[in-house]
Amino acid sequence: MTGRYFEVTLALVCLLLLPTACSSPSDSGGGGGGGEASGAYIVAWGSNSQGQGNVPAPNADFTAIEAGGSYSLGLKTDGTIVAWGNDDYGQCNLPVPNADFMAIAAGNWHNLGLKTDGTIVAWGYNYYDQCDLPAPNADFTVIAAGGYHSLGLKTDGTIVAWGYNDSGQCNVPAPNAEFTVIAAGSHHSLGLKTDGTIIAWGNNSQGQCNVPAPNADFTAIATGGNYSLGLKTDGTIVAWGHNYFGQCNVPAPNTDFTAIAASERHSLGLRALP
Repeated sequence: MTGRYFEVTLALVCLLLLPTACSSPSDSGGGGGGGEASGAYIVAWGSNSQGQGNVPAPNADFTAIEAGGSYSLGLKTDGTIVAWGNDDYGQCNLPVPNADFMAIAAGNWHNLGLKTDGTIVAWGYNYYDQCDLPAPNADFTVIAAGGYHSLGLKTDGTIVAWGYNDSGQCNVPAPNAEFTVIAAGSHHSLGLKTDGTIIAWGNNSQGQCNVPAPNADFTAIATGGNYSLGLKTDGTIVAWGHNYFGQCNVPAPNTDFTAIAASERHSLGLRALP
């Protein structure tokens, strides 16, 4: 997720990718709803009511992770996906052929997988057509899965959105061009432009689409349940929207961050060691 909100209680609080050279999980940190690393293993903690914390063996060679609603996904270095946990809607039934994947995204109960040929594969809960890929299914470079909607970024910088659209979260604002990054929340969406500005659309009941001024110099975005995060070029984090749990209160010093992640009620920032 990149970052995401799951309307069920978050079952897998965080996933941590650690280099296999590390001697113990305490040697390194990171994580959130999703993450990336090179040839790493997964450490999972939090609720395990559906087995979402039981990483299947062999727990090795993972490059990306995603935490959905009571289930988990892992992308292997060989381009295959591993899924475990709740499977009520087939979200752990991996599509065939399970090969040539380069990115993964988990929504509430549905998943997206980006293939090396630029096509997207979707599976799981499909009541709102969030797994029905619009044609042409080609030339995608980035994917994001929201609560019940999906986003795909094309090579030409345009965004394709489909699925649940109760709050306009699938209505990409014009001009639909020059996007480089996407993020999907529960009922809202974000897009980062080449000029470093953020475009937000969909549900705005908590101000999650009101990007604070100055809307400039952003390099990364993340969406929580009803709030949003943006990472600036100077390493600071900007947070806005629902803040009942303090998820928008960035701890001091707000500096030197290199990555961000957002969930329903908490936020993460990655900072390099001094």
